[in-house]
Amino acid sequence: MLALPSNVKLFLADSATDFRKSFDGLAAIVENEFRMNVLDGHVFIFLNRRGNQVKILFWERDGLCLVAKRLESGTFRRIKREGCTAAHLEIDAAELVFLLEGIEVQEVKRRKRYIAAARNSSE
Repeated sequence: MLALPSNVKLFLADSATDFRKSFDGLAAIVENEFRMNVLDGHVFIFLNRRGNQVKILFWERDGLCLVAKRLESGTFRRIKREGCTAAHLEIDAAELVFLLEGIEVQEVKRRKRYIAAARNSSE
């Protein structure tokens, strides 16, 4: 199971990524297509065209980390959301675990939970 701080957001690229790209190429996608700063400490997930490889890019204290996984058989499930036209999609830790473990749930209904409102840093 992955343990991520609650303030870390996970972003999945909506389209296939050229997997010849490494640290700098993926960071450029984050900055140019996602319009985000790779140094903000969030996690960025990319799938290749065939869907059998995943790369996860994130900043850790003093440098970029890149984790890669290649499946010997099968594919990773692409997550799609109705009406989403952005270059990326925000997912939660459970969806990342499902993606990495090959778990496909046809219909997930989340029970109502309390979500604290973001506090304004000027308060």
